[in-house]
Amino acid sequence: MAISGKPSVSPARKTKGLRADRSGAVPARTNGNAAIAATPVPPPSVHRVGKAKLDHEHIALVLQGGGALGAYQAGVFEVLSQFPREPHWVAGVSIGAINAALIAGNPPARRLERLHAFWNLVSSSASGLIAPVHETQWQSFHQINATVAMAFGVPGFYVPRFPPPALQMHGTDAAISYYDTAPLRSTLERLVDFDRINSKAMRFSVGAVQVRTGNTVYFDNHHQRIGPEHIMASGALPPAFAPVVIDGEAYWDGGIVSNTPLQYVLDNRGKGKTLAVQVDLFSARGDLPTNMAAAMARQKDIQYSSRTRMSTTMAAETQRHKCTVLRLIDKLPPEMRQDPEVQALEAASRTPHVDIVHLIYRQNRLELDSKDYEFSRATMQMHWAAGRRDMQMSIDNPDWLKPSTLDDGVTVYDLTPKLP
Repeated sequence: MAISGKPSVSPARKTKGLRADRSGAVPARTNGNAAIAATPVPPPSVHRVGKAKLDHEHIALVLQGGGALGAYQAGVFEVLSQFPREPHWVAGVSIGAINAALIAGNPPARRLERLHAFWNLVSSSASGLIAPVHETQWQSFHQINATVAMAFGVPGFYVPRFPPPALQMHGTDAAISYYDTAPLRSTLERLVDFDRINSKAMRFSVGAVQVRTGNTVYFDNHHQRIGPEHIMASGALPPAFAPVVIDGEAYWDGGIVSNTPLQYVLDNRGKGKTLAVQVDLFSARGDLPTNMAAAMARQKDIQYSSRTRMSTTMAAETQRHKCTVLRLIDKLPPEMRQDPEVQALEAASRTPHVDIVHLIYRQNRLELDSKDYEFSRATMQMHWAAGRRDMQMSIDNPDWLKPSTLDDGVTVYDLTPKLP
């Protein structure tokens, strides 16, 4: 659905000749989950981007946090990488910050390779390499692999602390966190070229929370030099991970306060017409739970969806007010329009149009509340394929970037078909 204050682009609730199932795959004759999990994520391919014609001066990729669900964002980027123009800005929180670093910290020809390298590494535990054959096995598969991640850690990401925090010396990182993220630092140093990020060839921003004040802070390569510690701070979710100290201040995962950097991008987007591709991993909308596992999963969705729709609605409302101010100024007598205060108000009200393409990962019915720390290879491949599918469906939709009938400065496109 595209929203510009009021709906102006018809919602994409149905598609002809293609029906997507909840697994994130176009269903085969066999079980959808098993079909997609058994198929490895293919290498970069030429996607259908003929309709993706852009007249935007700036393209921003906005990546929400969500742990293991972050492979969905990699699938979205696989399609975006075929656009004739690359994003000028990537912003992320938590796992979105890691994906953002893998994109901004590599030349275009190597970005997908690095994303594959990271996601194949973190999903390389032996317990998750073989997908279930029958649908009835999937929930047990998810639970086993989530338990493995809790007990033994995730390759290239984190390892459990021993002895546990209760037996550690107070005042140390080991006393306030269950896992050590030293492996993540090594992974980032190997897969990300921080000199490239700091060259400012692409703007890069990641969100974290200052532990002492509780305030959100954005680390931005336009304002400071970026290193592995900034990405690790953005993903330091307590109590699993210890805060990361930068210049004497301790920081936790930005998702504690706001799990998406959308507002930061909107507030700092500059003067050119902007396309923001916003990729969320938790859906604010969902069904009423029917059991405890579903209740816990729904609670997590609501908590980490970060009121994203409210942010886009507020952005549209603000932009609409600015357009109203400009129309009123146009009606003033010429002598009043020369008043310095009127001119200042007019200048502040002239902001460029922004199109927001909103993609949201939609949990399949067999996933559990552990979906954000279930790092099995089979599940990673499902998430990646779902992102690739949703981005391509959005581009193929006839309402792709269709101009709004209301000239209020913001148009939101949610073009992914609602899954049954």
